[in-house]
Amino acid sequence: MPFSKIFNDPVYGFITVNDRLIQQLIDHPYFQRLARISQLGMSGMVYPGAKHTRFHHALGAMHLMKQTIDTLRAKGTNISDHECRSALIAILLHDIGHGPFSHTLEHSILEGYDHESLSLQMMEKLNEEFNGALQTAIDIFTGNYFRNFFHQLVSGQLDVDRLDYLMRDSFYTGVAEGVIGSERIIKMMYVVDDVLCIEEKGIYSIEKFLIARRLMYWQVYLHKTVIAAEMLMLLIMQRARHLAAGGIQLFATSAFSRFLYPMPLNDAAYLEDFTLIDDMDVLASVKEWSRHPDPVLSSLCLRLINRRLFKAVWMHEAPPDSHLDYLTNQVAALYGLSIKEATYFVKWDKVIQLPYDATKGEIWIFTKNGERRNIFEASDNLSRDHLSHPVEKFILCYPKELNIKDEK
Repeated sequence: MPFSKIFNDPVYGFITVNDRLIQQLIDHPYFQRLARISQLGMSGMVYPGAKHTRFHHALGAMHLMKQTIDTLRAKGTNISDHECRSALIAILLHDIGHGPFSHTLEHSILEGYDHESLSLQMMEKLNEEFNGALQTAIDIFTGNYFRNFFHQLVSGQLDVDRLDYLMRDSFYTGVAEGVIGSERIIKMMYVVDDVLCIEEKGIYSIEKFLIARRLMYWQVYLHKTVIAAEMLMLLIMQRARHLAAGGIQLFATSAFSRFLYPMPLNDAAYLEDFTLIDDMDVLASVKEWSRHPDPVLSSLCLRLINRRLFKAVWMHEAPPDSHLDYLTNQVAALYGLSIKEATYFVKWDKVIQLPYDATKGEIWIFTKNGERRNIFEASDNLSRDHLSHPVEKFILCYPKELNIKDEK
């Protein structure tokens, strides 16, 4: 009897898995962990419905990859069953290396590692476990497979990863600006000389996709209150690590404690410990630390638990040291802290958003005349200078109790 497993997805309806190996990967503890990793980090502090997980996203991206392969096959692109399976596995596992709260703690839990490099390491371990069955998927993921359009679909300017997260994040946050015509975009895909292209009649869908992505960044991913919540979480981790480095014992699960206290990164066991931690480990620690005798750690944790977030102010330039010193002194006086302790309550950062990153390649339009033109040459409504120019903003966060008026 043919194998078949159905997942009921709120965005696309039924997602069908007809491959036993893919189902084995979904059932693997590495992948099941993604059900305990929030897709949008701290965005649930602003959008209460944004409680979906990396598990949801990975299944959705795999579903879109299958639709894309079906479309390309129907248009004459020769894709073998092995290539199809490998592309599905590559996109299914593309985010498997995310840590607790996704991007929020990406460089804080395990310093010097990003989720892409960890995903690759975990895929390689799975490849050993499944006797080399994932090698082509790994080659597609890393861009080493000889048919480049597969990598474009996994990690490119117009990949199925972005198509899913825009639709999914829009659905769960209720932000309509992220709704894109993903089905139409997929139906317009075409492969020309091993390059992924969009048929000319799909150009307006691509224009909407690029604008939607930009709007979602400023309205959801880089919302100033979301950034304030992320900063609070980062400050909690910094304080916890500072105390741990001083020999103070902190509550943590056995796996999570390994990332609080100094550890040798050349120890191969760190990856296995990393696969055992998720949002629950961090939240459990934050709840317990809210009762810790250290006034800085307990105060920061209580703020996060009770949603007493910092005030966040957009600024045209980095705040001057004199203003930061003023705020720090105000915090020290208000809470009876030392100046060094008060620095944990005043934080600023530079935010950069690049709507169109040329390092990920171009979006190509295949015209009716048989020409291949990039999106900016083909579109009357988009400007490369406008979308390829990084937008920089500065954000300053501090306790609302200070009641300071800042210039925006």
